[in-house]
Amino acid sequence: MTLITHILRAVGLACTLILAAPPGGALVYAQTSEVGTSKHPIIDSRMTDKEVFEALDPKCPDDIRKRQKVVKLKYYSTDGKIHRGQLVIDKDLVKDIKKVFKLALKERFPIYSVIPVSDHRFRKDGRWDDDLSMAGNNTSGFNYREITGGGRLSNHAYGRAIDINTFLNPYIKGDIVLPRGAKYDPGIAGTLTAGHPVVRVFLELGWDWGGNWTSRPDYQHFEKPLKK
Repeated sequence: MTLITHILRAVGLACTLILAAPPGGALVYAQTSEVGTSKHPIIDSRMTDKEVFEALDPKCPDDIRKRQKVVKLKYYSTDGKIHRGQLVIDKDLVKDIKKVFKLALKERFPIYSVIPVSDHRFRKDGRWDDDLSMAGNNTSGFNYREITGGGRLSNHAYGRAIDINTFLNPYIKGDIVLPRGAKYDPGIAGTLTAGHPVVRVFLELGWDWGGNWTSRPDYQHFEKPLKK
């Protein structure tokens, strides 16, 4: 690979991450004395259980809500440092998620942020807004909502799905690309591809990857529905 190619990729990634910042300003990492190591990660999210489920859609059944667990996860972020965030996921999938993130950290796969959708930066009119989370290149799990386009509940509504680096791994259906302005470029670090170790470990654990959906690839999306 030539020096010029390296420079162009670096510039492309920088531009992508600028575009990925949530509306109203860039996602600001915690300004503390922590240095961003495994022992002292930079904290991106430290919400309480009460805060995590604040403003949850009132239509969400109590039995689904009670199955959700808030998991603390470390990850190598796009600034080259180790961060720690929080993911909300069904209790039966916690071990899977920890295994995936352990591998992602080992592989130094950059994950921009892992913050629950209930965070105030991702709310619109007081409610959780998946579009804002996606535009922010954020990684998240549980969100009681319907699938893109509507019609039925998403596996996110059951805490059985996760979206990773959403701006780098968009949902594509014809001319529709979500989040808006995103572009799928396998050459950019943080992008998921069929042969990537993160994708492979998800598949080994029995998850489905949206990147394999031919009619409407959803590169950010992994799900493990309940067996019927």
